[in-house]
Amino acid sequence: MNQHVQPLDGDRLAKRNALVLAGAQALGGANPAIIISLGGIVGAQLVADKAFATVPVSLLQLGIATGVIPAAIVMRRLGRRSGYLIGALIGASGASLAAGGATLRLFWLFCLGTFICGLYGSFVQSYRFAAADTASESFRPRAISWVMVGGLAAGVIGPQSVYWTRDLTPAAPFAASFLAQGCLALLAIFIVSQLRAPPVPVVHADGGRPLGEIMRQPKFIASVTAALVAYGLMSFVMTAAPMAMVACGHSVGDAALGIQWHVLSMFGPSFFTGRLIARFGKGTVTVAGLALTALAAVVGLTGLTVAHFWVVLILLGVGWNFGFIGATAMVTDCYRPEERVKVQAANDFLVFGSVAIASFSAGGLLSHGGWETVNWLVFPPVALALLMVAWQRFQRPAAV
Repeated sequence: MNQHVQPLDGDRLAKRNALVLAGAQALGGANPAIIISLGGIVGAQLVADKAFATVPVSLLQLGIATGVIPAAIVMRRLGRRSGYLIGALIGASGASLAAGGATLRLFWLFCLGTFICGLYGSFVQSYRFAAADTASESFRPRAISWVMVGGLAAGVIGPQSVYWTRDLTPAAPFAASFLAQGCLALLAIFIVSQLRAPPVPVVHADGGRPLGEIMRQPKFIASVTAALVAYGLMSFVMTAAPMAMVACGHSVGDAALGIQWHVLSMFGPSFFTGRLIARFGKGTVTVAGLALTALAAVVGLTGLTVAHFWVVLILLGVGWNFGFIGATAMVTDCYRPEERVKVQAANDFLVFGSVAIASFSAGGLLSHGGWETVNWLVFPPVALALLMVAWQRFQRPAAV
């Protein structure tokens, strides 16, 4: 069994790295916020069939899912810091292509840019794991939470970047916003250069277990299931909610304000989620997050007022926070230091693959089944995830 003891320096390095990564998250997390805000709007201006308007947003999610394994390979060979520097350069390049697509009115170029921005997002998504690399077992949940707090700042930086730059290029609406997105990625280079990551582990021929063996652990199965359900359902319902609000006669402003509350609810609890995990346990907090996701669907089935939609989005955000951070903390118990990169990559590939599928399917399911169907579809995955978390608690812990 892998034993973790409190470092003599009181996790000083882990705390420093967590703060650095929280700053990087604030800038890198603005990358998807800008594309989600503008992708559909710009897409509608560039394509004749409006059914394809949200494809750029879905390609962002697909880029994240596609990039997690290549990103892991880069970081495994070059280390965390070098990988994150490369990721930021990729982000700046993708934003430039998206700006070029908006300027030249080329839908395919705009989509290529958002997809490449998704590849940058695959590096950003691993910040939470990097924060755990140098942390003691007791500090790991808090380190992950600190990084996720950076997402709260990203929820402000992204929309504000759009607000202040949207009219700077009248001949090419919103192109300047994507250039601003690229500038944020370049600023992230300075921040991630301050990271003091542990050296790349030397993996010997007989070092590290096969990935299949690790993935068969009950705790890994339960944690990945919980994470993909928490994140996938959040993406699914969040994507459908604004369209459902407008279809019910509510204003676009009401829908936008609901998304704002949702983003705040997603990242705001990160200030105390780590402490809740330390007190009540990773599994308990994960279960609480899944339960809140189900409660959001219950509220969604009880009414169609603005208040109902807003409460759904708030509960959905808090549920995502508890479920995703709790499941991430569970995953860190499943691997040895030399195994961490490949296990984290496998986890994120499964999680963000489900998010991409949810993003592509939300519009169609809402169109054919309505808001009620969207909410009913929440319950089966939540029930499965709760069953998996309960099941792993009764299994003999695997030797790590």
